[in-house]
Amino acid sequence: MRRVALAIAVVLTAAACGSSGGNNTGGQTNQPPTANMKPPDSIGTGEGQLNLIAWEGYVDKSWVDAFTAQSGCKVNAKYAGSSDEMVTLMKDGGGGQYDMVSASGDASLRLIYGGDVKPMNPQLIPDFKNFQPFFQTPPHNTINGIHYGISLQWGPNTLLYSTKKFVNKPTSWQVIYDPANKGLVTVPDNPIQIADAALYLSKSKPDLKITDPYELKQNQFDAAVQLLKDQRPLIKKYWALASDEISLFQNGDVTVGAAWPYQTIQLKLAKAPVADTIPTEGATGWADTWMLATKAPHPNCAYMWTSYVSTPKVQAEQALFFGETPVNTQACAQMETLSPGSCAQYHADAPASYFESIKFWKTPRADCGDGSTNCVPYDQWVAAWTTVKG
Repeated sequence: MRRVALAIAVVLTAAACGSSGGNNTGGQTNQPPTANMKPPDSIGTGEGQLNLIAWEGYVDKSWVDAFTAQSGCKVNAKYAGSSDEMVTLMKDGGGGQYDMVSASGDASLRLIYGGDVKPMNPQLIPDFKNFQPFFQTPPHNTINGIHYGISLQWGPNTLLYSTKKFVNKPTSWQVIYDPANKGLVTVPDNPIQIADAALYLSKSKPDLKITDPYELKQNQFDAAVQLLKDQRPLIKKYWALASDEISLFQNGDVTVGAAWPYQTIQLKLAKAPVADTIPTEGATGWADTWMLATKAPHPNCAYMWTSYVSTPKVQAEQALFFGETPVNTQACAQMETLSPGSCAQYHADAPASYFESIKFWKTPRADCGDGSTNCVPYDQWVAAWTTVKG
């Protein structure tokens, strides 16, 4: 649902580009189907073509043309409107048609354990050494030390609020579950919102012993779903597009909600009295990865592309185009050159604790990461979300 906004050229934004933070929450122990497929030791001659499944705008002409000129690889893009659509398109390892997909964390493990993507060699990506440490081996694309993709950009999910309604900055996600705000709350229309509820419960109800909001045992899952059902009367609207939430705040229909920093920036440009924050419980966040299809017909061009989009200049261009956060720590200097003050705008001076408080999306699976297999899988999250909204 996050990328439905991109399908109409709504731009996301995030928080920072210089920290080494992030948190490797949980883990997976069983081997994916393609774990034994050895990645190449070198990049061969380009095949002249590259077929990508991507979020709208991730294959923008402003940086694609230069890539084609230097590599000889003509880029063809199939834009997807959701993570579920990406998983469907990548079925059977890309079907021998697609080479790569720009998967978000709520899809990447599905692709890995579905055998649709195969290991990649980060040593063939020169700028990989400049990535923030967390994004070199995040749990949403690295299993048992094997890399099933190369990280690209990321962003947090923040608490957006009206400074007129909340003179003092809210410090807890409790405000979006508070009956006092009935009819004034908005949150994303996305099953992964269950993880946000679980994150809040991990602090407010420690007896549940939630350690990873994406690895929930049945009682933990039920508690999160019940919290969201209790929240339902407080919701003015579940938003799918960033523009929806912006309008809700501009019109005064809502005063608090879960958001992306993009909404905050746009609302402030419109002189709306809003601010955002990462509450004391922390926040969830998304992170995108270029992943190589198991049956990729143009693997050399795919590696060339991954290397190209990992460079500081292209990372900076994409970050400013979408308002995302680069994973390459050297991209901020490029951002300042392209748009002075942009790194400060994206919270580049935030402390490491800002990033370490973010629990990045990963596909909920039955595998709990601790050797047990009694966690609630993603299909049940989807079913439960339908009942929440109903």
